[in-house]
Amino acid sequence: MVDVDEPSIYDQIEIEDMTFDPATQLYTYPCPCGDRFEILIDDLRDGLDIAVCPSCSLMIQVIFEPEDLPEATTTPTAAPQLTAIAA
Repeated sequence: MVDVDEPSIYDQIEIEDMTFDPATQLYTYPCPCGDRFEILIDDLRDGLDIAVCPSCSLMIQVIFEPEDLPEATTTPTAAPQLTAIAA
């Protein structure tokens, strides 16, 4: 019996085979359509393991261990600088 609620997975990919961009906090992997599968590191930390391609309907399952994910980074935000304007 097929579960219609279960997403159709194109492939299973080890996280070590994906590319991580620290600036966007995004893991990517090439898709056969020419675009890239994408998943945010926060989604992985939240237990999600399905990366999707924004250009087609393909999805991959990301194989990883949560303890192997990069440490969460917090970027301190600077207070906005106010500039006085002379009237």
